[in-house]
Amino acid sequence: MDLIIVIITGVICLIVGILMGKLIFAKNTKRKIEEAELQAQTIIREAELKSENVKKEKELEAKEKFVQLKAQHDKEVLERNKKLNDAENRVRQKEVSLNQKEATFDKQIKENEAIKETLNRQIEIVNIKRTELEKHQEEHIRRLEKIAGLSAEEAKAQLVESLKNEAQTQALALQQEIIEDAKQKANKEARKIVIQSIQRTAAEQTIENTVTVFQLESDEVKGQIIGREGRNIRAIESATGVDLIVDDTPEAIVLSCFDPLRRELARLSLQRLVADGRIHPARIEEVVEKTRKQLEEQIIEIGERTVIELGIHGLHKELVRIVGKMRFRSSYGQNLLMHSRETANLCAIMAAELGLNPKLAKRAGLLHDIGKVPDEETELSHALLGAKLAEKYGENPAVVNAIGAHHDEIEMQYVISPIVQACDAISGARPGARREIMQQYIERIKDLEALAMNYQGVEKAYAIQAGRELRVIVEADKVSDADSDKLSFEIAQKIQTEMTYPGQVKVTVIREKRAVNVAR
Repeated sequence: MDLIIVIITGVICLIVGILMGKLIFAKNTKRKIEEAELQAQTIIREAELKSENVKKEKELEAKEKFVQLKAQHDKEVLERNKKLNDAENRVRQKEVSLNQKEATFDKQIKENEAIKETLNRQIEIVNIKRTELEKHQEEHIRRLEKIAGLSAEEAKAQLVESLKNEAQTQALALQQEIIEDAKQKANKEARKIVIQSIQRTAAEQTIENTVTVFQLESDEVKGQIIGREGRNIRAIESATGVDLIVDDTPEAIVLSCFDPLRRELARLSLQRLVADGRIHPARIEEVVEKTRKQLEEQIIEIGERTVIELGIHGLHKELVRIVGKMRFRSSYGQNLLMHSRETANLCAIMAAELGLNPKLAKRAGLLHDIGKVPDEETELSHALLGAKLAEKYGENPAVVNAIGAHHDEIEMQYVISPIVQACDAISGARPGARREIMQQYIERIKDLEALAMNYQGVEKAYAIQAGRELRVIVEADKVSDADSDKLSFEIAQKIQTEMTYPGQVKVTVIREKRAVNVAR
């Protein structure tokens, strides 16, 4: 029972406490609400005050801005009005100026019309006078024709023909004078370069024959070389392609062949056979074959030594072999390799003097005659064949063109081409360089003289100085001095186009007028 009372009492106390707490919380809450309302009213009043201040400030700023904009607008309006006034003034001035010009123009038009009328009257007077003048001129021409016995067209034709002949004579003389002047200037420089090139190049002047003399220790060896019934000598001739001439010449055998390479092969083979002492057909074939291989190696060695001495690099091996092969070839009795080396040196010197590439010119000079030593016979000329070989083995296009054009068989496209042609002529035309067959020389001399005799008025013609000069004697009654110049020029041009000759040919026309009387 007591426990229940205690519990009920505790519950009542708890309820009372809860109620009291709620009451206190309600009072606190109310107080806080009142405080918050007071703070809110205070904040509202402060905000109202601030908004009033901001409003007043903005109104003041707006008024100031308005005043500034109004002042600026007024200023712009004033400036615009001033510009408009200025433009109006300018327009008025232009109108006044245009009015003045219009008045002046109207005045000028009136004056021009008056001048035009005056000119028309003058033109009419001139036309009348021209008509009268033409009539007088026709009358004058009729009188002249009557006096001269010629019509105007005939007189004009005679005058034109006379002027034409006179112009041709003067043109020929002028042409000759220009050519001579150009020759003197060009020859002076060309002679200087050519002489310097020749003076700086030393070359052999010996020539080769078509035979080689093989010396023997005794005449007893001749019998071994001939062999029983001549079988050894036939075997040698068959293997080498060389004719062996065994005659009464003591201790010597003559090897005869147009090909120097074959003669060298026969000479070396005979040298080995004689030194060995065993001479029979089988041994001959063996020795000739070994000698041929040795000679081929020697050819390559000669080619390599040549290009090294000349300072030429990057040459194809086959071209090196062809260069070495030129050592055993000759052209008009001149050793081909010596000629090519000399041409190469001359080309290098001349190219250096002219400011061109001396190495390229030297290369072209060395290879310009490679077409003369082909491995196979062909119908092409040696210049075209050489160009084909050079192109095949990757040579420079300038070198290919120089090789093909050094005898004018193709067009020259590079500067070094005429240099190679000139140096080839220098090397081949110098004294002692080439040997010419007597019959060919005589025929060339006769052709020169016959060519000159074909011209009208030529009395005699003589080729002198080994065909380097042609002297033509003309009849004084048929050929004048002016015709002599023309004849000399025409003969030189015809020789240049129709004949082949080393060096150059000087044409001298001689005209002599003799007046003879006898005093008795």
